[in-house]
Amino acid sequence: MKNELLTQRRKDAKEWKTENGKRKIRLSNFPFSTLHFPLFSSASLRLCVLIFLFASATFAQNAPMVEKIEPPNWWANMSVNPVRVLVRGKYLSGANVVAPQNSSLKAYNFRASDNGNYLFFDVEIAPNARVGKYNLQIQTKSGSVNAPFEISPRIDRRNRFQGYTTDDVIYFLMPDRFADGDTSNNDPPKSKGLYDRAKGRHYHGGDLQGVIDKLPYLKSLGVTAIWTTPVYDNNDRADTKEVYEGIPVTTGYHGYGAVDMYAIDEHLGTFAKLRELIDKAHQNGIKVIQDQVANHTGPYHVWAEDPPTATWWNGTVENHVSNNWQKWTAMNPRATYQTQKRNIDGWFIDILPDFNQDDPEVEKYLIQNSLWWLEMNGFDAIRMDTLPHVPRSFWQKWGSAIKREYPNVNILGELYDGDPALVSYFQTGRRGHDGIDTQIDTLYDFALFYPIRNAFGQGKNIREISQMFSKDWLYPNSSVLTTFLGVHDMPRFMNEPGATTEGLKLAQTLIMTSRGTPLLYYGDEIAMRGGGDPDNRRDFPGGFPNDSRNAFTNSGRTAEERDVWNHLALLGKLRMENAPLRRGKSLDLLDEEQQMVYARMSETEAVLVVFNNDTKAANVSFDVSMIKTFAPNATLTDRLGVVSDVKINNGKVNFSMPARTAGILTLK
Repeated sequence: MKNELLTQRRKDAKEWKTENGKRKIRLSNFPFSTLHFPLFSSASLRLCVLIFLFASATFAQNAPMVEKIEPPNWWANMSVNPVRVLVRGKYLSGANVVAPQNSSLKAYNFRASDNGNYLFFDVEIAPNARVGKYNLQIQTKSGSVNAPFEISPRIDRRNRFQGYTTDDVIYFLMPDRFADGDTSNNDPPKSKGLYDRAKGRHYHGGDLQGVIDKLPYLKSLGVTAIWTTPVYDNNDRADTKEVYEGIPVTTGYHGYGAVDMYAIDEHLGTFAKLRELIDKAHQNGIKVIQDQVANHTGPYHVWAEDPPTATWWNGTVENHVSNNWQKWTAMNPRATYQTQKRNIDGWFIDILPDFNQDDPEVEKYLIQNSLWWLEMNGFDAIRMDTLPHVPRSFWQKWGSAIKREYPNVNILGELYDGDPALVSYFQTGRRGHDGIDTQIDTLYDFALFYPIRNAFGQGKNIREISQMFSKDWLYPNSSVLTTFLGVHDMPRFMNEPGATTEGLKLAQTLIMTSRGTPLLYYGDEIAMRGGGDPDNRRDFPGGFPNDSRNAFTNSGRTAEERDVWNHLALLGKLRMENAPLRRGKSLDLLDEEQQMVYARMSETEAVLVVFNNDTKAANVSFDVSMIKTFAPNATLTDRLGVVSDVKINNGKVNFSMPARTAGILTLK
């Protein structure tokens, strides 16, 4: 038998001698193009070939192996049923999956990757399926292996999945830079050597326990919702691939370079700690917003070099286009695929693998992943990264899936652009020229952000702000936009040329009293400085061991910090006490070069907000006769204490405002 096999193999081989006396054999049916043997006897040659053939046969007959299952669990009575399961492993070609008998589970629709490293299949869960752990058996001709899968109990929906509204004040923090509540995870065994507070792009030790510890602080500031940067597991070794402005990123402390979208980074904590954070936040009246990323992963994800499907990415590591950031092409009715391609398909900084959401398996994976994080943990809302770099058709499907399961969970989309036409094009409430409604509830008001920075940060014309408000009609619902002074992707407000704390307080007054939901970037409440990344992500003073002072306490703040913190806390208090500041209609009463007045009104009350952005005192005069809740000769009082009581004379108001101040006037 062996001789017959060898004879057949010899028929497929060509033999010749090389100049150095070696015999070279080409085996056309072997996985290698050539083999080299020293010149030796025919018996030795036969033995070598037989050993090789035996190894090849053994390789082909390996039983399937399982390395990872995504998602690892699901729930009965979910809107997504069946759930699409992705198994990563080895030798999965030709596999099918068998569910345990009488388990109320069915497995079908199997699809293995060409290299046998991945297997997709559907798991249908009966409504009466029992909670528990199950072994799904993956079978091939060469053997079988168990794939553990769990049916989990549904989370208690009380006080969860609430969404956020204009009644809320959002606080955005980067856990690694906020507070270190558990020093044991600073340099974990799984990823040693990435912790160094002296280096801006290393881990600094902040974690979920630190956020839990500071919930009373946030509540005292008037915060009612928190958004943290992603908690996905990031790379366990130093990052030498990502480079910004010639500087290596080094680590994934920021959370945006996922290597596992079903795991929490060990520097931050565990799933139990995440659920503890959400539960304790809810006990303090604070909602929690999850940061999700559906555009890309980190460059070290195993998929980068070995994707589950041939079209998992837009391109490959070796052959792809770089993103050109031309976001406006997403709304251009004249655009072709080629003019939109780099904005949609391009890889960020030429290195972050870009999901192809047009691949049905990718689409299902990302939708299920979002639902999984919500149901596992009870988040109240989602902040979605890099909105305009993903096909709008995907957002419609993804957003609809979120709302089917969690109707109150709202979605905040990031579209980093100052053009209100582009920002508004992505808000739900109308279809674009492409026939798509994205289902994105609210977006960052980047269009307003730039005039705010210009006017209050640099002292330029305040009229820019009024001009931008005049474009609110572009939005399906401008009243729910998320207003802000800064986030982690830009220099801080106090880094603006000529920035002062007076200007910062003016800007804070505007976002806390105008339409929309205000968002505060951690540290802005104490006028924290910071330039570009990572300087704009400094550690919060007092949140880390051996800090020289603790700015989480009044006594630990400088005089400047106390002034800004107290002002912001007062604004939060006034916002909660005066419903028109949260839900009222807006009416512009004065629009001058450096003075601005608007009213926030309900059917029963009104609040006036007055700004003087000039470097000298200014007289402001305006008509309030159209405000029906004000009597013609009523008296107004400034709740910020900047000006004395103001008398309305026959429906008109006239008074002097000190330089670079704001007032909030209500009926006395």
